[in-house]
Amino acid sequence: MEKTKFIRNNEDWWAMWIGLFVFLLSLGPLVGKDFLGFGVATSVWLALGKAMAPVSKAYAGMSGIVALLLTYLFMLVIMSVGARALKFNTKEFAIGFTVIFWVSYVCWLIGNYAYIAVTPNQRAAFKIPWSLGLTGEAGFIVALLAGLILGNFFPGVTAFLKEATRPEWYIKTAIVILGASLGVQAAGATGLAKAVMFRGFAAIVEAYLIYWALVYLVARKLFKFSKEWSAPLASGISICGVSAAIATGAAIKSRPVVPVMVSSLVVIFAVVELLFLPFMAETFLYKQPMVAGAWMGLAVKTDGAAVASGAITDALIRAKALAATGVAYKEGWMLMTTTTVKIFIDIFIGIWAFILALVWVYAIEKKSGETVSFGQIWERFPKFVIGYALTFLAMLWLAIQAPTLLGAAKVTTAESNIFRVLFFVMSFFTIGLVSNFKKLWEEGIGKLALVYILCLFGFIIWIGLAISWIFFHGILPPTV
Repeated sequence: MEKTKFIRNNEDWWAMWIGLFVFLLSLGPLVGKDFLGFGVATSVWLALGKAMAPVSKAYAGMSGIVALLLTYLFMLVIMSVGARALKFNTKEFAIGFTVIFWVSYVCWLIGNYAYIAVTPNQRAAFKIPWSLGLTGEAGFIVALLAGLILGNFFPGVTAFLKEATRPEWYIKTAIVILGASLGVQAAGATGLAKAVMFRGFAAIVEAYLIYWALVYLVARKLFKFSKEWSAPLASGISICGVSAAIATGAAIKSRPVVPVMVSSLVVIFAVVELLFLPFMAETFLYKQPMVAGAWMGLAVKTDGAAVASGAITDALIRAKALAATGVAYKEGWMLMTTTTVKIFIDIFIGIWAFILALVWVYAIEKKSGETVSFGQIWERFPKFVIGYALTFLAMLWLAIQAPTLLGAAKVTTAESNIFRVLFFVMSFFTIGLVSNFKKLWEEGIGKLALVYILCLFGFIIWIGLAISWIFFHGILPPTV
């Protein structure tokens, strides 16, 4: 009875249940059904009429607006069920969720405008002379800025949306869904060159052991941050950013403000890296293209920005190598290396959350003479990570055991990713809503950004480059 009550009143559990429900519905194409194909896919656009469409060809006759409405209704229903179970005010939650969904989606739409999102290697396809090159992930920043404006200058709006302002719940649900996509990507990677796979795995283990410890020490010793701030910051900078910061915050039971603020910094700095690292790689690493690809995976901290960096680097270095040396590399091998390294980093999230839960129970918060029970570890462990592990392992096992289903598995994750992305956008909008500048300054957000800048540009990028060189130096892509 007590267990049931605990499950009903914990956002971690309901992030897992909702994420698993979306995951199960997304499996429809594996059995000839399509339950989530109505989900609205948002493309980079110049003409607004071409920005939205159902993600599945099975719904090709449906307009983008209808797909968006159905997506909203589906998400409203499943989240309202969770809100009722969590004993929120369901009516207030539904109203607030509606406002948050539509504002967040408009932000995502703006972020996908071609002059904002198109990367340099894509401008010719869109026939535009310039763009900011921020990728569609610019929508996350637009959502964060919109939330910050409302949260700091329109307190009445913030109060009105309070019941549905649940950034951690949204992002944890998204992480559960993310596991399936990573499982399919990992299964697809088993067919890649063994050298890339092995070296990619070795590189991220090496980077983890160095990155995390250094960032944690800088935050603790140089800037005097508490353990509560230092651990999520170390995970956010050294692992995969947003997901790692949230998982770490849950594992050590930090206050919600800690991982959500680290997450906002991660997204902002990932865009900064995206704007200059590929061009540095083009200038200095065009003779070592696989080093450049691995470097993007180790240095850029969000999945979208890392993959975009890999794609830009691939295009820039192939052009530079052809012009400077006459060598024509096959397209995609540098991007493959970036993606492989990034997959291994993402997979490590759940493992690291478990390790940190153990460390906090046995070392950080253990009192002298106190024994540690399994119950304490279980209470500390972030439950949504279980959902992340289940979706990852299920799709990995399925794709390996039945390789003929890999294509259908990619379709399923494309459909579930529609909802993952929207949960992420909503989380960044609501992060802005709860971020009061005055209070955050008192918490030390200025110092937090300084830690991030010092660590990222002081050693994270350069250690990542060194490790990439150690493991990928001398390996070249096949030539045309």
